[in-house]
Amino acid sequence: MLKLSVLSKSGKEVDTVELPKEIFGVPVNTDVLHQAMVMHQAALRQGNASTKERGAVSGGGKKPWRQKGTGRARAGSSRSPLWYGGGVVFGPHPRDFGYTIPKKIKRAALRESLNAKFQNKNLICLEDLKGKLGKTKEFAQILTALKLQGKILALLDGCDDSVKLASRNLPRFEMLRCEDVNAYDVLRNKNLLLTKTSLSKILERVK
Repeated sequence: MLKLSVLSKSGKEVDTVELPKEIFGVPVNTDVLHQAMVMHQAALRQGNASTKERGAVSGGGKKPWRQKGTGRARAGSSRSPLWYGGGVVFGPHPRDFGYTIPKKIKRAALRESLNAKFQNKNLICLEDLKGKLGKTKEFAQILTALKLQGKILALLDGCDDSVKLASRNLPRFEMLRCEDVNAYDVLRNKNLLLTKTSLSKILERVK
């Protein structure tokens, strides 16, 4: 059984938790991670690009010149796609790029993202913070004691509600619930900070 240290808010080890070997003791499956990342990034695309076809361009109601006898090519509208100022042929229109992947692959991707953080030693377990935090500076001191560098994703279920208020102004820090986190959230942050309560909840999700 693999073990993960549980740290106090001063950065000292106070306990250990056992991690399932079938999740954290195997190589990372990058295939499912890639599928999940592409899906989440596709859903973030705005898809606002838009062009006007010849029917949507203003003007062009009058035939530019008579059909025959001028020596020029036939023309029915000055808003033809062949003309300057005309409509666009097969141009982009607003669309939704989002799509879904099977639930099993989503769950597997979340499991592999946790494994990747553990393999890179970026998975940090913190004891549940039961005391009330009054100021942002207090919570910042906890992160300093844990020696965390880079972007941090925190799953702090089981902590006092004041933690959310004390941490919301910190740069490069994001806090989510265990029920809402996905593989994309985990991988786009360098460090994953968990409480013991959060760890047990998220392991239930990925089993």
